Amino acid sequence: MDYKDKLVLLKQELKNMDRVMIAFSGGVDSTFLVKVSGDVLGKNAIAVTAKSFAFPERELREAVQFCRQEGISHLLIESEELDDPEFGKNPFNRCYLCKKQLFSKILGIAAEYGAKYIVEGSNADDLSDYRPGRQALEELGIQSPLLQAGLTKEEIRLLSKEYGLATWDKPSFACLSSRIPYGEEINEKKLKMIDLAEQYLHDLGFRQVRVRHHGDIARIEVSPQENTKIVQPNLAQKIYKTFADIGFTYTTLDLKGYRSGSMNEKINTNG
Repeated sequence: MDYKDKLVLLKQELKNMDRVMIAFSGGVDSTFLVKVSGDVLGKNAIAVTAKSFAFPERELREAVQFCRQEGISHLLIESEELDDPEFGKNPFNRCYLCKKQLFSKILGIAAEYGAKYIVEGSNADDLSDYRPGRQALEELGIQSPLLQAGLTKEEIRLLSKEYGLATWDKPSFACLSSRIPYGEEINEKKLKMIDLAEQYLHDLGFRQVRVRHHGDIARIEVSPQENTKIVQPNLAQKIYKTFADIGFTYTTLDLKGYRSGSMNEKINTNG
């Protein structure tokens, strides 16, 4: 099916839902979903963004700015995953625990606003990775209209560009908890360290960045095209010093470079 046919299908799905609440992270997929929902449903499209230590301030600002610019109703709520001791233990189903807590909360809010459906931005490519959070979405009856329309990440980027959305080429993002190896505690201190380190690299001009937290070691992943830049002696020393100030004793560069879900490689190896 052509991507434009998929867009027609997406619009029809949203129209049939009548009034929706959209889980909005400010990423490529959810931004596109908010835009199309607003175009189709007008005031019956309500975006909701969760504030969390695992959600960088820059992402929150961009989400707020986009909804204001598009005239989309936008709610900010507090995410409470760190209050769950099981989540803090960082098990393999961490994403399940987080999404179950978050979307249960959104369900209650949606009822107050008369939103018949809650939708989120999973796409067709997400089925190929380890995504325990999908189980929580299915249990709670959360809809994934981009996935249901068969839209891939590449198609969503293409459509976003056609819509004139600045996010069309925005690097992929995942919550900061995903930077901590499974089985190692997730806490506010670690998340703040990761946020500060990644923001510093973004400020230096690096686009696709992950800082993986391995105790006192920071493992940096950047795109292959940016590897030569980050190892320049003067810049490398600045990064090392800044990361030391943040709290990392050692700073390393992952020679394989950025890849989505690198922390899941351990699961695949053990499996």
